[in-house]
Amino acid sequence: MDDLERELRELAAWLETPEPPQVAAEVRARLAAAPDTRRVVRRRRWRYALAAALAALLVAVLPPGRAALADAVAGLLRFAGITVSTSPAPPPPTGVGSPPPAQRNATLDEAQRLVRFPIRTPAVLGPPEQALVADPDAEGGHRLVTLLYRDGTVRLDTFDGRLDLVFYKQASGSQTRWTSVGTAPAIWIDGPHPVSYVDRDGAVRQESARLAAATLIWEDAGMTYRLEGDLTATEAVAIAVTLE
Repeated sequence: MDDLERELRELAAWLETPEPPQVAAEVRARLAAAPDTRRVVRRRRWRYALAAALAALLVAVLPPGRAALADAVAGLLRFAGITVSTSPAPPPPTGVGSPPPAQRNATLDEAQRLVRFPIRTPAVLGPPEQALVADPDAEGGHRLVTLLYRDGTVRLDTFDGRLDLVFYKQASGSQTRWTSVGTAPAIWIDGPHPVSYVDRDGAVRQESARLAAATLIWEDAGMTYRLEGDLTATEAVAIAVTLE
C-alpha cells in the first residue's frame, strides 16, 4: 500500500457518507408518474387538428384571395371577374352608355339556351320583366345575361366568373366594403359609380361607361352575380339569398 492509498483510507474514516439511494424504487416512482405515451400522442393529434381547424376558419372568414387584397392596396380590387378601381377616378359619365356587344332581348327560356351556364332568378322578385343576352362567341354562346325588374330599375347580371374580366368599376374606398351572401363572400358598393364593360380581349370599352346604382357582387358555384338598383345593402342581400 503506498502513501496515497493509506492517506485516503484514513480520510474515509472521518467522512460522513449518506446511505446509498434506492435507485430501483426511484425509477419505479418516476415511471408511475410519467404520462401515458398514448395520451400524449392523442393530445398532440388533438392540438394539430385544432390548429388545422383554426387555419380553415381564418380562410373562411377573410376576404377571398390574397391577390385581391394586394390589389386593393394598390387601388385595384379584383373579384370574380369584376375589377373595382378605388384610385382617383375621372368625372363620372353623364350619358346612358352603349350596351355590351350584340346585346339583344330574349325570353328566359331562349336566354337559357343561348348561354352555357344555369340562369337563376331571385324568388322574391318573381319572373323578370325583361331578359337580355350579350357578347356571343363564334359558336353562339353568349357571355352575359341580364334580368330586369321593377321597370328596369333593378337588374341582375350573371356570367361565368371563371372566365376573363367582364366589368370594370370605379368607386371610392369608402363606398366599397366586404359583406356576404349566405356563406359566400361578397362586395357591396354603396351609391352611384361608373361601370364599363370589358370585351373578350380584356379592353375596357369606355363607350359603354354609365353611372351604375348601388351594387352587390358575389360568386356562387363559379357563377358571378351583380345585383344593381336603388337598394340598401340589407335589401340587396335579402334578394340575393333567394336565388333559385
